[in-house]
Amino acid sequence: MNKPLVAACFSALLIGATAAPASAVSDERPARAKAVDFAGTVALSNCSGSVVRVPDSQPGDPALVMSNGHCLEAGFPAPGEVVVDKPSSRSFTLLDSSGGDAGTVKASKIAYGTMTDTDLSLYELTSTYSEIESKFGIKALELNAARPEQGRAITVASGYWKKLYKCSIDGFAYRLKEGNWTWKDSVRYTPDCQTIGGTSGSPVIDDATGKVVAVNNTGNESGEECTDNNPCEVDENGKVTVRKGINYAQQTYGIVPCVAPGNKIDLSREGCELPKP
Repeated sequence: MNKPLVAACFSALLIGATAAPASAVSDERPARAKAVDFAGTVALSNCSGSVVRVPDSQPGDPALVMSNGHCLEAGFPAPGEVVVDKPSSRSFTLLDSSGGDAGTVKASKIAYGTMTDTDLSLYELTSTYSEIESKFGIKALELNAARPEQGRAITVASGYWKKLYKCSIDGFAYRLKEGNWTWKDSVRYTPDCQTIGGTSGSPVIDDATGKVVAVNNTGNESGEECTDNNPCEVDENGKVTVRKGINYAQQTYGIVPCVAPGNKIDLSREGCELPKP
């Protein structure tokens, strides 16, 4: 994994993997896509992230920050472990469109976190979307409810490094295995996105829609097979493929069905397939 930039006993593991609200559309033709920038991204102490919403989120709902499961302050969740509704007072530096520090937002809890099937953390903030927009002039990034498509131009926006990585979706890994962890249906980038430590948790944004389609999390650093920092792809027949220098992300459309009214994570909702405790 793109390892978080923090001194810890796990520092030799995961790479702090190397993500604009959708423009309005007319009834006749799509509006021209807005250039992807840093607005709505955040910097964690060791990773990147973003303030996100689902299509049905309301202005008065408590806002959510999305990052990786391996960026949680308590360290990496074990295989099969799912964290829900755990108190947290973590702070995040909110960025404006140019990458400048707009201010600080604070968590009230870890609403969800896991490294099983995906590599995801969702923090509930003490601020609502309308409060963040009023105070900082920043809108949340919207999670696309549809599965991303191969060939789409994307931007990985790192709040930690204040850097934009631009490439395309090269394809999907049926299973991505790294050390003790396995992820499903992972996004594989074309080689242009050379994400590095500290980019873990960055939103992966579809350039055409401005919506988030994945969360950046890992890459194969040295060509090893299925080891820490060297994920391998495993197909439906068990064939293993190693792609040195290629980086990956975890799809986020599956989060949308799991968000209930009030922006609450409800793993029992119809269509929600996120791992459960």
